[in-house]
Amino acid sequence: MNCFVIGNGGWGTALGMLLAGNGHQVTIWSPFEEEIKAIRNAGENTVYLPGVKIPAAIKWTSNPADAKDAGLIVLVVPSRFFRTTLETFKPHLAADALMVSATKGLDEKTHHRMSETARDVLGRDIAVLSGPSHAEEVARGVPTAVTVAGTRANAIQKAFMGKTFRVYTSDDVIGVELGGALKNIIAVAAGILDGIGLGDNSKAALMTRGLAEITRLGVALGAKPETFSGLSGVGDLIVTCASRHSRNRSVGERLGKGEKLSDIIGGMKQVAEGIWNAKVARDLAREHNISMPITEEVCAIVENGKDPRQALKDLMGRDPKAE
Repeated sequence: MNCFVIGNGGWGTALGMLLAGNGHQVTIWSPFEEEIKAIRNAGENTVYLPGVKIPAAIKWTSNPADAKDAGLIVLVVPSRFFRTTLETFKPHLAADALMVSATKGLDEKTHHRMSETARDVLGRDIAVLSGPSHAEEVARGVPTAVTVAGTRANAIQKAFMGKTFRVYTSDDVIGVELGGALKNIIAVAAGILDGIGLGDNSKAALMTRGLAEITRLGVALGAKPETFSGLSGVGDLIVTCASRHSRNRSVGERLGKGEKLSDIIGGMKQVAEGIWNAKVARDLAREHNISMPITEEVCAIVENGKDPRQALKDLMGRDPKAE
């Protein structure tokens, strides 16, 4: 199959390598020609996926028109740029192409999921792919399992399945997509606990209660509760809260150590979606009268500069309740 990956970050590069390893023809798009030149010269994506050699068969382009003949379109751009990127590509996408979003985030202005944003822009439904899948490990062939949901999910499953990448299907687009987006916020909180210097008890409690928050909001928005017990729910939550690869956890850790968010973000090459999406999740929770105290505190820290230690005290000091 002729595959076109929109986005040259670590995840986009890793998915392109995966598809190429499955025998597909792959082109990866970046809006920055200088980044493409650097990748071609180095034979690796030194900015977003250093130390991983990229197959020479993968093509690179900054021209959206090169997507016109692709049978599979993979969308892997940060949520903040998802809509504008789709608008750029809209004239160049084949009507019968398979389309899947691997972006784990929410639109900050509309509060829409990425598949909803795609429907707004393109007037068509697309599939979503999510699960515990750090780019650094997928690119190196570490065994990984994810979930794909939505339009023509079985065909997309077939394209991505490989010896080290197992893909399950689901009929719950909302749940799969929200699990991937909301876990980033809880991962920021998990990193804050690491930065403060707390232990395993604290993180276990945070992840468990964080999953409860994600599930409550997800169900209110139309998701199936059981989806959050799967790969795109608890699976992705575990890996993002615990891994050294997790950007969201790393940002939280630095916040917990007392660094300013502006200094942290200013020095980052990659995106921490949990920082962008904390306010979106909080606003959605308030709109639907859903209790999300961890998300509220993360939002207070990243939006208003609240002291993380005070946020922890406030969480622990809430009124007693049943689990």
